[in-house]
Amino acid sequence: MRLTFNNPFGIRSKLVFLSSFLLVIPWLGYQYILEMEEVLQRGQEQVVLGTAQALATALNERPELFDESNYSPAVSSDDLYVYPIFYPLSLVDGALIDWREYQQYEVDYDQQDYLRTALNPARHYGNDDSLHFKNMVGEYNRSLYAYFKVVDDNVVYRDREALSVHRSDFLQISMLTREGNDVNRYVIAPYEAEFLYPFSVNEDFSEPLHEERISGQWYDTEDGYEIELQIPMEMLGDKLGFAIYDVDDPEGRYINTVVATSNVTGTESLGSLRLPTPEIDRIVAGMGHNNSRIQVVDRSGRVLLTVGDIQSATGLILAPAGDEGQVNKYWTYIQDKILNPLYYQILTKPSNDFIDEIYSDVTREGAHIDSALQGQPLTQFRTLADTQTRILEAAHPILAQSEVLGAVVVDQNMNGLRTFRNQAMEALFNTILAVMTLVTLGLFFFASRISSRIRGLRNQAEGIIDDTGHVQNTILASANSDEIGDLSRSFSSIVERLTQYTGYLENMSSRLSHELRTPVTVVRSSLENLGLTVEGKEAEVYIDRAEEGIKRLNLILTNMSEATRLEQMLQTSEKEKIDLDKVIHGCIEGYKLVYPDTEFEMDESQYPIRINGVPEYIAQLMDKLIANAIEFSYPDEKIQISCRTMRAHAVVKVANAGPYLPEEMKDRLFDSMISVRPQEKQKQPHLGMGLRIARLIADFHGGQIKAENRQDREGVVITLIVPLFYH
Repeated sequence: MRLTFNNPFGIRSKLVFLSSFLLVIPWLGYQYILEMEEVLQRGQEQVVLGTAQALATALNERPELFDESNYSPAVSSDDLYVYPIFYPLSLVDGALIDWREYQQYEVDYDQQDYLRTALNPARHYGNDDSLHFKNMVGEYNRSLYAYFKVVDDNVVYRDREALSVHRSDFLQISMLTREGNDVNRYVIAPYEAEFLYPFSVNEDFSEPLHEERISGQWYDTEDGYEIELQIPMEMLGDKLGFAIYDVDDPEGRYINTVVATSNVTGTESLGSLRLPTPEIDRIVAGMGHNNSRIQVVDRSGRVLLTVGDIQSATGLILAPAGDEGQVNKYWTYIQDKILNPLYYQILTKPSNDFIDEIYSDVTREGAHIDSALQGQPLTQFRTLADTQTRILEAAHPILAQSEVLGAVVVDQNMNGLRTFRNQAMEALFNTILAVMTLVTLGLFFFASRISSRIRGLRNQAEGIIDDTGHVQNTILASANSDEIGDLSRSFSSIVERLTQYTGYLENMSSRLSHELRTPVTVVRSSLENLGLTVEGKEAEVYIDRAEEGIKRLNLILTNMSEATRLEQMLQTSEKEKIDLDKVIHGCIEGYKLVYPDTEFEMDESQYPIRINGVPEYIAQLMDKLIANAIEFSYPDEKIQISCRTMRAHAVVKVANAGPYLPEEMKDRLFDSMISVRPQEKQKQPHLGMGLRIARLIADFHGGQIKAENRQDREGVVITLIVPLFYH
């Protein structure tokens, strides 16, 4: 019987598990690169602070640049910060794509924060939460550009028959004159989405007159509308405000809600225009720092100048990628589709698609700026909300006669350093992955080789002895000089000696039988002669006992050699097509004569059951089964024999009513020298060879035989299964 143990933790699994400890190498590399990143961050801090210090030095002792008489008073968020635009904008393309990166600086105005009910104290405006807009103001070539993204759930355009310009959705522009003594008001109220046709109006929107210097376009959007306009700088004073008026009822056309950048009703309430200082701009531009965002703030934190873009201010200039034509496309595919998604489960991939909200304001705040305005330079890191982008900020004070005039603020995002770190990580991981893959594959193949050799040795060992206990094969000695080869040679030597000893035991019965038959014959002839010459009842008794002993001894010798003779005969016998049912029926008729006290019940098939076999051997098999059944059957109980077909096999069953078969003997009953008969019940010698012979015959016919306890009553049933014969 072959015993197989499915151990999931074999040699290969153990070696692969041990090789997993190689993962500590990439972990150590990862920690090393993180330490290097910390060192680079400290170095970048010093560079940024040095940049701020250099610019502050250039602006030191220049108090005229920070003279507040050059600026309007700061009025918090009512002011409009004008960003410099470095290329012309198109106002007729029907979209805001020309604004590109400037849209990240737009300011959001909503009803909660910017509703101005004081626009007209005599009129009450409702609170419509659905109305809000985003605004951006820039300057290019002496023109002020602005756009408005208005969210309005119900756009009501101007009636073409109406003469008034304030009975629909419209944009009001209020600006201080250049003389600073009056406010000019303009209204944009189109009939539909079209080019702008502005009107100059009075405070109560009366007497509209066309103003051709203001140009632009009105666009419809899914959630409202957009306005893009251009105003010449010579029209503007130093204050400006915008207001969006909303009308939701197309019948009554009353103003429902107003959202504005500031209170546009009077001179004092208008927000201020925040324009860059040309002299500071010239000094900062002369420094040539293009890889940082540089801002100059005054002592109140107001931003006087901004140079550079925080999205591109990485502080590091990474090496350009190699020639794409020389890159292996297969490796690129593996890197992009397999490795990078795996690496970036633990790495943070930087993105320049972020918005710095602090940059969008007209003032700057922060601990570093507060420290610089108190005279102490400072650097700090800041993480943008809802992103993984870190900003490195440095601020250095600008001094004049030991008085702080303002500060230079230099910002850089850490995406460049993080990209550099990721590139180092990818190179490290790729190298370690390649090494680990080679080592793991080497260990795996090495373990596979060892386990396959061990399995081969196991298979040879299992094939040495067959189910009957005979030694039928040997183990081929391995020529390898390692431990497994040495074990193979040891097993081969052991099997060779075992084969010799088993052969000796197998031949001993036939030799012993041959050697004992001669003295048995001599004793028998001597007893016969003694019976002829000696008279008397006592002599007859002893002679009878001696003859009975001779018979038992002769039976033992016959049984000892029967199995060996049968095996030799089976090797030379030829099979033929026979009717199994007919052979068994003939045997049963003979048993009725041999065992007149036993009743036999035969369940025959109505059709011939043909197998490929030898009738004499089938009869010998049935002799053993019937003799065994009769011996273990209770008195006056019948022996039941059935011969049927099941699928492609013939099934013969011999059942008797008697004691159950012990559970531990079910699988060993057909082995050699096995008997379950109690010693006191044996009327003649039994060596346990009868059912062994039955099994040999069943194996010869390609079938199998088994013994089971009966389910219907106490007793045992022996089942023979033989394949049917087909043409």
